[in-house]
Amino acid sequence: MNTILSILVALVLYAVVIYIVGRLNLGMTVDGFVGAFIAGAVIAVVAWLVNWLLVSVLQISIGAGWFSALVSLVVAAVVLLIADRFVPGMRVQGFVGALIAAIAIAVVAWLIGLLLPVDANPTTALLLALL
Repeated sequence: MNTILSILVALVLYAVVIYIVGRLNLGMTVDGFVGAFIAGAVIAVVAWLVNWLLVSVLQISIGAGWFSALVSLVVAAVVLLIADRFVPGMRVQGFVGALIAAIAIAVVAWLIGLLLPVDANPTTALLLALL
């Protein structure tokens, strides 16, 4: 039960992050909080699938440091572009817009992580729940 609650809290926080970035019009927009919540859930699942594919199936380890951060941002941008196809009310303005939105989402999630003692990324919660 604790795992489900932590995933739900992470999804709500991620929805807040996506809603904030959508309102700032930094490469993507969402229609309301419900759209942001659905987008957060879809992004979390797609990001988990991409991570599973890269690490478990293809055995690709990116490592740490600047290169890892850049690869993670590109993967996040691709995930946003994929989620744009499945989430009604979410619009991403091309790859550059997705990259800007991915950076903005990372920064807002990081700021929320500084203010609250929780991780605002539901992908992390999903990965920890399955380990």
